[in-house]
Amino acid sequence: MFKRILIFTVLVVSVLTFNMKTAAQMPPLIDRELLFGNPEIAGAQISPDGKYIAFMKPYKDTRNIWVKRTDEPFDKAKLITNRTDRPIPGFFWSRDGKFILFTQDKGGDENYNVYAVNPNDAPASGADVPAARNLTDAQKVRAQIFAVPKSEPDAIYVGLNDRDPAWHDLYKVKISTGERTLLQKNTDRFGGWVFDNNDKLRLAVRTSESGDTEIMRVDAGNKFTKIYTCNIFESCGPVRFNKDNTRVYMQTNKGNPDLMQLTLFNPETLKEELVESDPKNRVDFGDAIFSDLTDELIATAYEDERTRIYWKDKNYEADYKFLQGKYPNKEINFGSSTADEQLWLVSMNSDTEPGETFLFNRKTRQITPQYKIREKINRTALAPMKSVTYKSSDGLEIPAFLTLPKGVEAKNLPVIIFPHGGPWARDGWGYNSFAQFWANRGYAVLEPNFRSSTGYGKKFLNAGNNQWGDKMQDDLTWGVKYLIAEGIGDPKRIGIMGGSYGGYATLAGVTFTPDLYAAAVAYVAPSNLMTLLETIPPYWEAGRIVFYKRMGDPNTPEGKAQLLRQSPLNSADKIKTPLMVVQGANDPRVNIREANQIVVALRDRNYPVEYIVAPDEGHGFARPVNNMAMLAAAEKFFAKHLGGRYQESMTPEVTTRLKEITVDPKDVKLAQKMDASKFPAPKPTMDLKAEKSEYKSSINLGGQNVPLSSVYEIKDEGGAWMITEDVTTPQGVIKEMTVVEKGTLMTKKRSFDQMGQMKAEMEYKDGKATGTMTMGGQSKPISADLGGAMFADGTGAFSVIATLPLADAYATTFRNYDVEKNKVKTMMLKVVGMEKVIVPAGSFDAYKITLTSEDGSDNQTVWIDKTSRKVVKVTAVLAQLGGAVLTSELAK
Repeated sequence: MFKRILIFTVLVVSVLTFNMKTAAQMPPLIDRELLFGNPEIAGAQISPDGKYIAFMKPYKDTRNIWVKRTDEPFDKAKLITNRTDRPIPGFFWSRDGKFILFTQDKGGDENYNVYAVNPNDAPASGADVPAARNLTDAQKVRAQIFAVPKSEPDAIYVGLNDRDPAWHDLYKVKISTGERTLLQKNTDRFGGWVFDNNDKLRLAVRTSESGDTEIMRVDAGNKFTKIYTCNIFESCGPVRFNKDNTRVYMQTNKGNPDLMQLTLFNPETLKEELVESDPKNRVDFGDAIFSDLTDELIATAYEDERTRIYWKDKNYEADYKFLQGKYPNKEINFGSSTADEQLWLVSMNSDTEPGETFLFNRKTRQITPQYKIREKINRTALAPMKSVTYKSSDGLEIPAFLTLPKGVEAKNLPVIIFPHGGPWARDGWGYNSFAQFWANRGYAVLEPNFRSSTGYGKKFLNAGNNQWGDKMQDDLTWGVKYLIAEGIGDPKRIGIMGGSYGGYATLAGVTFTPDLYAAAVAYVAPSNLMTLLETIPPYWEAGRIVFYKRMGDPNTPEGKAQLLRQSPLNSADKIKTPLMVVQGANDPRVNIREANQIVVALRDRNYPVEYIVAPDEGHGFARPVNNMAMLAAAEKFFAKHLGGRYQESMTPEVTTRLKEITVDPKDVKLAQKMDASKFPAPKPTMDLKAEKSEYKSSINLGGQNVPLSSVYEIKDEGGAWMITEDVTTPQGVIKEMTVVEKGTLMTKKRSFDQMGQMKAEMEYKDGKATGTMTMGGQSKPISADLGGAMFADGTGAFSVIATLPLADAYATTFRNYDVEKNKVKTMMLKVVGMEKVIVPAGSFDAYKITLTSEDGSDNQTVWIDKTSRKVVKVTAVLAQLGGAVLTSELAK
């Protein structure tokens, strides 16, 4: 025993000695605030006339927009916005320079609205900034800007999903007034709209039911003709029309090419011509750079180990080489310019240079420095990044970027594996705050571009299909082995941290390779791939089939088994690595229950886990105080378990915030998961009877009321009841039909027709649903294992509920089938009391009944007359319409 204690003591002393020597050789600690706090100045854009420069700068610790005259110093700038709840993510000038436009969401929910502010306006009454107008004013709606027309500088083309959360209708919005004109009602699954250089709508892009990308020509009379298709395992898309608008530049790897290439495609003749692919045959085509003045292609770019640019315009090429001579070994980026393209805001950066921006006059070649990004950071303390490659478990070569701590030998270092999100994205060479942060603390940082990463060809991308937690995880594991084999990494001090997919990879790392990692931080991390796919945002509907093909299909036995096996939650009992979980409460992509589930799984086996939840964040932390608190906690966590350096100091605000967002796992509660198949269907105490009624209804959305009316009828069809409802809307008539069995009132058949835009016919038999659904002119079969009978499903549901033994506090559960999501959901019913209800048909003493779905997506209240059992009133919150409220009342 004494010998073991002696050996342990020697080990501790040697580690302490190593850490002291390491700290003495390394640069001083770089303050977290300098690396991750708000940049003093960033994101500058010059006005079209060159008179003003707008930029981002903190106001009350929150990133806002400021404006100054071009010839003024930055400290003379005028504050234009004064948001303090969330930083403004970005902005741009209108074509005529009269307005600045920006987007903003609420609490990280990613439901962005578009705002406009006139920088020359006087401050609004009682404010210190001009009034900003919400041009797309709607709740729980995600606006997308598709185009900013040259011919109409007072307009933008915007997509809004206020009518249907899954699809964006196309509008022209007048910036000066907010006047909105509908251009295209999106009933055909379109995800993008393409205008030519004369601002004429020419193309639409959609994802088919099978996941193929389809490019459609917009013909006269708003007719759409399919002109180009690539399958789900290929990529293609329009970039921009050429100068004379006869052909469109396309990025595509359709057919034989592995690497993405640039082509010119004629939408009329359907002829395609290769423009360029990577001259070195290494990476995908990256970017096409155009002159907005001449509409000519001036350069192409490829993101390899470093960015490569191939110039097509000799004058721009000469400017670029001139700037390269002034700033060697830096990447030069042309940012915003004046309308005549003579004045440019140009930035230069590198792996050890966060960025410097200057004003470049092309005529005189005068360079006027503007500002440095994160100017207070000592550039000599930053660590260089280099590209490396290594082979994975099956021999596939994995490209990666490695940042080593400065001032120490690259030997037996603690390591942080930092996988990117997506996963259909990639890391690149350049300045990275996280890489610099961890390297400055003494860690070797590896950023692998694992299979499924974009930019390396479709074979590399598709090699990751269905490989979450399998070969994709091997690519990280073999990265660790590479660092150990090179002598860089200490096998006992390997950490991993990632966000989104990188967070999943972190959880997969500690569950599927539990002996590999000594510490892990999972940030907005999916833990259960089944529930992840159930909760993707509605505006991702076009990509649902892509998720199923690339991740696994939860609707097939094989796909479900695969996804369950690949879900870290189902292997949580294997975790023996210290783990920190970080989550935004409003995350629309990775629901908070993903984090709660893994935390509870560890808590319930008495395994320690640290948990941070920011109530005002979404998919990633945007508020600096939250970010600082999370980083301070993660830094201390890794220092404890891996032995890196740690900055103990933090501001009082960050100290307080860290306490506020740190959650005790004992307090985490999961929504009760109910297995509906274990609940027998409710038993009616009476049967239906033939009737015909009329209802007056309205939908309230954002203060606007949409009137509706409906005719409702129950017919005796021998052994069954047929229930029909025709709902008249301003756009047309929606028809629904349900057939229920007499006596049991179990649902047997359902159909609906939403004015031809979406139709479905299905039959429920032997615990299965079969039929056909048609949407956007495309049909697909319905086939689902229901696990039992459906009750009160479809139109007529409330009449069926009226036959139950209703009484105060009566409660029951039953099952419905969600045809659009192809899943069974549990409905919970409760009688909450009696109320006198006055509707157009009269006054009634009614049972008040609440109906909620297990996942909270359905919230309905129905009033049923106590005597006649007539449905007299219904209210429902329509989550699929951004929280709109439907009210329906009996008219006669």
